[in-house]
Amino acid sequence: MEEIVLNAELRSITGKAVRHLRREGVVPAVMYGHRTEPVSLKIQERALRQVLREAGTTRLITLNVGGLKGSKRVLVRELQRDAVRHDILHVDLYEVVMTERITTEVPVVLIGESPPVDNGEGILFQGLDAIEIECLPGDLPPSIEVNLAELTFIDDAVLVRDLKLSDAVEVLSEPEEIIVKILPLEKEEIEEVVEVAVPEVELVGEEEKPKPEVEAKAEEKAPSQD
Repeated sequence: MEEIVLNAELRSITGKAVRHLRREGVVPAVMYGHRTEPVSLKIQERALRQVLREAGTTRLITLNVGGLKGSKRVLVRELQRDAVRHDILHVDLYEVVMTERITTEVPVVLIGESPPVDNGEGILFQGLDAIEIECLPGDLPPSIEVNLAELTFIDDAVLVRDLKLSDAVEVLSEPEEIIVKILPLEKEEIEEVVEVAVPEVELVGEEEKPKPEVEAKAEEKAPSQD
């Protein structure tokens, strides 16, 4: 893998005065480590952005500091950005010892397409976007790939325990945690409106007497007895 190189200078300006550095396109930084006392640095923002695109927080960077002998092997530990403009405000660099194991998080990268998702039969649920691992700096993977093409049915999932990594890498995340899973689409429940016939209510009480029927024929008169 190609070496990533970053150049820096020692920094004497601290506190609020570092605002002047940022205006000049310079980012204040600090390098520290298990065996390294904190050192204040300054880095050209353009160069730092380029290195971050390549290295992220999981690839080793060869740091050359003017005024210090030899190169340092570092990882980006913390990056502060402006909430609105996203300018880089500060960066922490951790110097590693190549013979000492480190603990860090490695991002999960999803590749391929899951057939149920591609066919519109399911949706993808991602439970983890990074995995915590421990290894020597030289064995640090830049990312962990998960192939979605292997998830061919609804409820198929990839758990942490399913990952196949190098024997040099120890996974610290919980084995049963879900990284990705295919969930069924939620069916929309359509409420059917059913018309129910309401029976007529019969009033309890005195019954209404029927009206006398009108006789269609005139009453026959009794024959007179003369």
